[in-house]
Amino acid sequence: MTWHAYVAAFFAGAFLANAVPHFAYGICGDPFPTPFGKPPGKGLSSPTVNVLWGLFNLLVGCVLFRFGHVCRGGLPAQLVFFAGITVLSVLMSRQFANKLPR
Repeated sequence: MTWHAYVAAFFAGAFLANAVPHFAYGICGDPFPTPFGKPPGKGLSSPTVNVLWGLFNLLVGCVLFRFGHVCRGGLPAQLVFFAGITVLSVLMSRQFANKLPR
């Protein structure tokens, strides 16, 4: 595999991990921060914006998954894909730990 396929595999994991909370909050009818909130990334966006942002992340993640040959690239590609999921998941858990009302 080429280096750019590994980059695509990593970002496929990141985009797919990012799709989950936005889509879940959106379909539950709850606001959640998006890049479109005020201020960006910190202000809450409507559930509809979150569903659309989640679907966009899902689309980009699927395209990158295919381009990154995650299924055909063997264990190295799958580990890079999982690293993308892990990195973004940990960053999101820290970013949103104290941002949402409880």
